[in-house]
Amino acid sequence: MAKTQLGARVDDEIVELAKARAKDRGMSLGDYIGALVREDTSRLRQRGLDAARRFLDEHQSVFDDAEDADQRSAGAHAA
Repeated sequence: MAKTQLGARVDDEIVELAKARAKDRGMSLGDYIGALVREDTSRLRQRGLDAARRFLDEHQSVFDDAEDADQRSAGAHAA
C-alpha cells in the first residue's frame, strides 16, 4: 500500500502520549495514527447503523401505516 506523508500540529504532550502508546503497542507512530483513524471510522459507521436500527424499531409502525394507506388509495383509484 502506498504511503503518504502527513503533517499535523499538535501539542507536545499529545506527541509524547502518542509515541508512548505506539511503542506500548509495538507500532510505529504512523501505523498507530492510522489504526486510530480506522477504529474511529468503523465505530462511527456502526453507531450510524445502530441509530438507524433504533429509529426504525421505534417508528416502523408510522411507515407501515403510510404504506397501507398508499395501497388502499391505489386500490380505490383502480376501481
